[in-house]
Amino acid sequence: MVKLSLNLKAELAGVNSLAPADEDGDFTYFFKSIFGCRSNVCKISKNKDLLSRFLGTSCREVHNNWVGISRNEEAEIAGSKGTATWVWRCKNCKRESSASFENAPVSYDKEAPKPILTFECRGCEFVEFKPDGEWVCQGEESGTKFEGVDLTEDWYDYDEKAGAEVSIIDMQWEIKRA
Repeated sequence: MVKLSLNLKAELAGVNSLAPADEDGDFTYFFKSIFGCRSNVCKISKNKDLLSRFLGTSCREVHNNWVGISRNEEAEIAGSKGTATWVWRCKNCKRESSASFENAPVSYDKEAPKPILTFECRGCEFVEFKPDGEWVCQGEESGTKFEGVDLTEDWYDYDEKAGAEVSIIDMQWEIKRA
């Protein structure tokens, strides 16, 4: 088992409280991962919620497919009374991997790196994050709520109440041990 955190560092101009639009736990987080299987021909089935790249902890193979996970999903872990947010079984070696969110997303306000999410992984590790989906933030001085923020590239808008341009640029996503 490994606990990982998704960390963000970005330059925010005129906005604060940046967070995924995940009030109900239905936001889809996308990751790539390393899986714990021993096969190099494993296929990752796409979950409708969180996509990530995974790294297998036994074979240390980074799989090219994105995996989607959301906080409100729950699946049973085979041979256990426990559950996880996301469970995946390798079609080749039948080894099972799982991941669970430790907390709801935390909003980002500063330009220093900050953990947004923390999750526990068994038999896999998230190694890359893709910020697909809608994000929200608010005007720093005006309190204007900006919805539908797309972080797949630098984001720019205009805050009518403050009479100024707002932006989120130079985003750096890092997944590291918590």
